[in-house]
Amino acid sequence: MRRFLVVAPAGRDAHVIQQLLESAGLEAVVDSDGEQLFSALPDGLSAGAVVTDDALNRIDRSRFIQAIADQPPWSDFPFLLLVRRGAEREGPKEVESKMNATILERPLHPASLISAARAAVRARDRQRLGAEHLEERNQAEKKLREFAETLEQKVAERTKELAAANDRLTAEIAEREKAEARLVQAQKMEAIGQLTGGVAHDFNNLLTVIVGSLDLVLRKSEDDAVLRLVRNALQAAERGSNLTSQLLAFSRRQRLSPVALDINAVIYGMRDLLVRSIGPQVEIGTELQHDVWPALADPTQLEVMLLNLTINARDAMAGAGQIVIGTKNITTLPEWLAAELDEGEYVCISVSDNGPGMPPDVLAHAFEPFFTTKPHGKGTGLGLAQLYGFAKQSGGAARIESKVGHGTTVSIYLPRTHERVTQDALLRTKTHARRRAKIMVLDDDQDVRTVTFETVKELGYEVVALGDPVEALNRLSDERFDLLITDVAMPAMTGVEVARHMRSAGNAIPILFCSGYADVQAFGEELAEEVVLRKPFRLTDIAARIEAALEPSTVNAPVSA
Repeated sequence: MRRFLVVAPAGRDAHVIQQLLESAGLEAVVDSDGEQLFSALPDGLSAGAVVTDDALNRIDRSRFIQAIADQPPWSDFPFLLLVRRGAEREGPKEVESKMNATILERPLHPASLISAARAAVRARDRQRLGAEHLEERNQAEKKLREFAETLEQKVAERTKELAAANDRLTAEIAEREKAEARLVQAQKMEAIGQLTGGVAHDFNNLLTVIVGSLDLVLRKSEDDAVLRLVRNALQAAERGSNLTSQLLAFSRRQRLSPVALDINAVIYGMRDLLVRSIGPQVEIGTELQHDVWPALADPTQLEVMLLNLTINARDAMAGAGQIVIGTKNITTLPEWLAAELDEGEYVCISVSDNGPGMPPDVLAHAFEPFFTTKPHGKGTGLGLAQLYGFAKQSGGAARIESKVGHGTTVSIYLPRTHERVTQDALLRTKTHARRRAKIMVLDDDQDVRTVTFETVKELGYEVVALGDPVEALNRLSDERFDLLITDVAMPAMTGVEVARHMRSAGNAIPILFCSGYADVQAFGEELAEEVVLRKPFRLTDIAARIEAALEPSTVNAPVSA
């Protein structure tokens, strides 16, 4: 706004000055008592004010000084102060010292007043331009503050139960340190996971050839000596497969199949196995909450974890002592757990021993992969790391509590589920049910392709084995097949891409994907667990999966074109 206030209470000065300014195209308003000036200073709307020296004596001095002080940060209100030439100044000096004043002596030429007024307008425009820049800067700072508040929101939520500001600050620092430690741990896991992902694929392909060939020898040989050697080789191959599974588990690349579990039933069902595994010198007890909730977890992996924990406890007690397995419902997360898990209900499974316990320096590294206190050759250091990866991948957490001389307790926290606990029906192999089915095997690895071909042929199916995806698509369009068994990762074209080409061409036969990779979803989100056969696989595994895929009611998982 380019309006001037004219504060001249004596005579016709105010109206003359108003007319003079308006003749130059400047808006002017007479403010005889200074009330409008008091309002204009804080809001910063006017272009300036023409004030006579006698007016300064008539307005409220302290109020005027306060109004000048209350200006916005960008504003320095311009005054044109008219004084009598040669006369002693009437205005109070302390007021003039607070003003951004241009002093003009009267009588003065009209051009001088108009020039000074226009200069004040230009200065005021520059102030407003500066105000706009200031506002933009303030908005940018506000956005930065809002962004910072968003980043800190989770930290603030973690610390909401703390009452004092000092406690809150301490908790935030501790939480940041934990977050950095978790980040380092996650980076370790990610690096190992990337390494093991590729290694697992090649290693599992080799194991597929070995296991498949040995399975075929088992079916065709009747020589007891040969069969014993074959079974020994199969056991060694199984250990190799378990080692790969351990690596994938602690790097959280293992594909889990979580279901609703009755944890107490799992522990009861394992009791005989646990007793046989740890020997007669160790007593096993239980403290199971009778109404413990169902938990969501992979049953096979959970059993492996419990077995490993009891064996670790036995080793820590040097083969003699007491182990207690417990369960309980968790309705309110403890402080340490709230930093790792979302709010909710969890089931805690604990394995406690009365062994020597761990010193703090050992406890701090217990979950790290390859860290072990056992003698060389007695342990890989993967057990607790595998447990940690399993718990985190299952949506839960793991914790170790230990004190030297007072034993150790390892706890697994798994999310509660409201799904019903069901017993999975065992797959039974029917090798004679569908001998007339025609199956195509597609794999770029010649050894894997040969073994898979011989295995499927041994099951009584008509088989065609190919290594080129383009040739396979041509054969699929020209001939009738009942099932395609394809590798997922192939250099020229992935199995998922082959499936998409088939679906776009209208070919709807079932597809069974085979993979040695842990994270097959990297090849396509449409790869569901029921259509992926994990390498290495046994003859009984592939027989059951083929039988399931050829069921008339089976609907193969959709593959987007």
